[in-house]
Amino acid sequence: MHHKPSTNPYSRPELKASQLPLWWLLKGISLLPFPVLYAISTFLYWVLYYVIGYRKKVVRQNLERSFPRKSKAERLKIEKQFFLNLTDIMVESLKLISLSPAELRKRVYSKGKEKVEAQLAQGTSVLVLGAHLGNWEYMSAAGNTIFSDPIDGVYKPLANSFFEEFMKFMRGRFGINLVRMKDTLRHLIRHKAENRIFTLLSDQVPPYGEIQYWTTFLQQDTPFYVGAEKLRSSFKYPSFFIGMRHLRRGYYEIEFQELLPPPAQGVKEEGHPLTEAFAQRLEAFVEQYPAEYLWSHKRWKHQRPKADNPES
Repeated sequence: MHHKPSTNPYSRPELKASQLPLWWLLKGISLLPFPVLYAISTFLYWVLYYVIGYRKKVVRQNLERSFPRKSKAERLKIEKQFFLNLTDIMVESLKLISLSPAELRKRVYSKGKEKVEAQLAQGTSVLVLGAHLGNWEYMSAAGNTIFSDPIDGVYKPLANSFFEEFMKFMRGRFGINLVRMKDTLRHLIRHKAENRIFTLLSDQVPPYGEIQYWTTFLQQDTPFYVGAEKLRSSFKYPSFFIGMRHLRRGYYEIEFQELLPPPAQGVKEEGHPLTEAFAQRLEAFVEQYPAEYLWSHKRWKHQRPKADNPES
């Protein structure tokens, strides 16, 4: 089913009575105009960065290892811009629960969508692989302001029941169809006859026991999920990379880039070509727009086993 964006200002997620006060507080904050929200964001940035030092050590280490050839001053500039971007994402994401589709359309420009539309016009669904770049919540929400075909987004349910319902509401009110990770295969089989855009954030860290592929990403041994690889192989989908960057505060550009065509019928590919192509494309994007990536994430918490290391 292709959901239409919700424009009802009184709609809300399914919540327990005890959770409603928090909901109305967040909804009230979302109704504030953008200049006020960005003033709040600037204050939060000052508190997080200078007072609390939230994950500053993680961010600094990630930047040092990813950009060893940049000067300390260059990395510090990226670090500070990242933290301001992070607090902007917080207030911008809250704004999504009251933002109109027309306003979102003004704030997210797209580039390269005609390549995706050309594949859909040939009667095939497509895979779109994204990452934690720019404001990925806006990227997800904006899909239905760009394309007329149904869009599916894979997500991992949250443990907290309030934030699970809150995030589903926030992400789903613009029309994207949310699919739990464990339901992915069943969902794709059910909708195999339809043209759809299937989206995944493919830069997340797999649990150590589920790692199936390592590669070098931003100078470091890095594990990647291979779920998109398996979907491309099974369903013969063409695949695209989606990058996102700031144009200015509150305004973004998302860009669609071709990754790989569908695998040829009857040909068994060796290795993980889609995962590797995605890692390389993401690396190039991050190197071009370094402050756009989610540096506070512990992306490199796992060590590559020596048996898997080609240099060992």
